[in-house]
Amino acid sequence: MKRFIALQKIVELGSFSKAAENLGYTQSALSQMIFSLESEFSIKLLNRFRTGTKLTLEGEKIYPLIEKTVNQYFTVIEKVKEIRGLETGIIRMGTLASISAHWIPNVLKGFQSLYPEVEFVIHQGDYTSIQEWIKTGAIDFGFVNPKAVNGLKIIELKKGEMLAVLPESHLLAKEKIIPLDRLAEEPFILLEEGHYYEPLEVFKQIGKSPNIKYTIHDDYAIMTMVEAGLGISILAELVLRRTNYHISLHQTNPPVYRMFAIGYKDEESLPIASRKFIEYLIEHLDELP
Repeated sequence: MKRFIALQKIVELGSFSKAAENLGYTQSALSQMIFSLESEFSIKLLNRFRTGTKLTLEGEKIYPLIEKTVNQYFTVIEKVKEIRGLETGIIRMGTLASISAHWIPNVLKGFQSLYPEVEFVIHQGDYTSIQEWIKTGAIDFGFVNPKAVNGLKIIELKKGEMLAVLPESHLLAKEKIIPLDRLAEEPFILLEEGHYYEPLEVFKQIGKSPNIKYTIHDDYAIMTMVEAGLGISILAELVLRRTNYHISLHQTNPPVYRMFAIGYKDEESLPIASRKFIEYLIEHLDELP
């Protein structure tokens, strides 16, 4: 196969010296490889001229088959690399707290039952940091809101509701659905999600601004502060599952939603292991809360 590849490169570049330089051989070594091939075939394949190198008439007849063989060989090599990459690859992803807690464990368990040698590196962040990690190549892909990012390829997954979070003793805790304009009057604990936060967008739509008293980068710390009576907040329903905080959860009017999506730079930048993981996630999306 090395001799076939050498012949292909000589024909492509029209020169023994250029082909030798390109392949990392000495010119004499390359000449010996072609001589060996011609001896084995009992056919002269190349003619050398001062202006370059060309196939002989016999060489022109056999060269298309050699070129096809070389291309098929490289196709096999690429497939082997893909298989090895999937078996021992590393998947680097960025997630939000709610995704980390309620999606990732079950998805990882199922995926690793198929590909046990794949390693995961998981960065938890917000819309701004996850977007930057994708663009700089620190991660392969991340979970984002499509409205919060730009310049990325997007695969929308699911839309989830966000709920008002109040202390159990709050006067509004008796209401099933709470108007947002009433929440705007309360001390508000803002979840720091980067440059975009869904509740603020909905407050803008109704011409209101929340009375922000605290800004925190952690959903669970916010729940603790709400429990202590320091204010109210609006958090993703997904992150509010299976908590034991003494808090009261309510729908809002108008409702607040967040769209979960996969963001990535482009298809070529996604390793095969990451592509397979995304495919697996989409196939099992209906099983996720």
